[in-house]
Amino acid sequence: MAHIGVIQRLQELGIRPDIICGTSIGAVIAGCYLTDKLDHFSDWIQSLSSTQVFHYMSVSLTAAGGMAHATRLMDFFIREYGNPNIEDLPKPFAAVATDLYRGREVWLQQGPLWQAVRASMAIPGILTPVALRDTWLVDGGLVNPVPVSVCRALGADIIIGVDLNSDLVSRRREVRNAGISDDKTEPPKPPAKDPVVDAEQELQGAKPVFEGDHAEDENQFAAAWNRFASSVWEAASNLRSNEPVEKKPEPPGTLSMMMGAINIMQDRITRSRLAGEPADIMLWPRLGHIGLLDFGNASEAVAEGRDAVDRMLPAIRHAFNNEGGLGVGLATDEEG
Repeated sequence: MAHIGVIQRLQELGIRPDIICGTSIGAVIAGCYLTDKLDHFSDWIQSLSSTQVFHYMSVSLTAAGGMAHATRLMDFFIREYGNPNIEDLPKPFAAVATDLYRGREVWLQQGPLWQAVRASMAIPGILTPVALRDTWLVDGGLVNPVPVSVCRALGADIIIGVDLNSDLVSRRREVRNAGISDDKTEPPKPPAKDPVVDAEQELQGAKPVFEGDHAEDENQFAAAWNRFASSVWEAASNLRSNEPVEKKPEPPGTLSMMMGAINIMQDRITRSRLAGEPADIMLWPRLGHIGLLDFGNASEAVAEGRDAVDRMLPAIRHAFNNEGGLGVGLATDEEG
């Protein structure tokens, strides 16, 4: 969502990219922009509840190589935005993915747009990989989270990079201990309706279907399902508005651990790649306080994308003082 704010603010300043390269969610936002549906997508995603988001992600215990295959999300994009070939788009575009077997980055510049985007956003362990000839493609953030090099190769002269990882890695939860008090005031009641709890209950209440009479296998699958549901809820627990209570530290859930590890890895890769080939202008939206599933704060993320542009206005003006028709590249990163 922060990428949306960045693009909108740049357009208000009269800056429209000639070339767009994206990794993972950066590729998703680029696809919406290139099909002229960015505002529609922004309004739509902000209208979804956490339960509806899970629906579109097509979570499945039987998915191979991940927890979800996002079929419904891809169907939505194709139905609402069309599925043009990348070579027919109005501007040059590349989605970055990773060849899982060879460990190299792949620049997807031909073929159906949303198939390329789907490959670019295949977060390992979360979304299933995408087949391409004799290999499998996963998230491009494993090799090139902010694809400045791709923009440069496609002919961009001035490159604006958007990096969402650094603030996510430095995020720290605020922990307040409940002190002992003689105050007899009743503790505040939780909100009447919590979308995160609703999503958890939907996952916990879902009954996987098993064939045969293998009770042991059934129990193992059910236990795995419950662990996944609990980890999703734990990853989103920072969204909840209840007053904190004193409790012993608990280990992170599976989803929280995976995403935290991926964020750390991509932050380090981003720093290394940008040190060797920096963007002309780097934007760093501050999003550490917004949780993984915090779609209720999507508007705040959009606003922070706009603010990230404004904080770098002197550098932007300096870079474009002698622009003279140079190609502008926008490199959008993996997180979103």
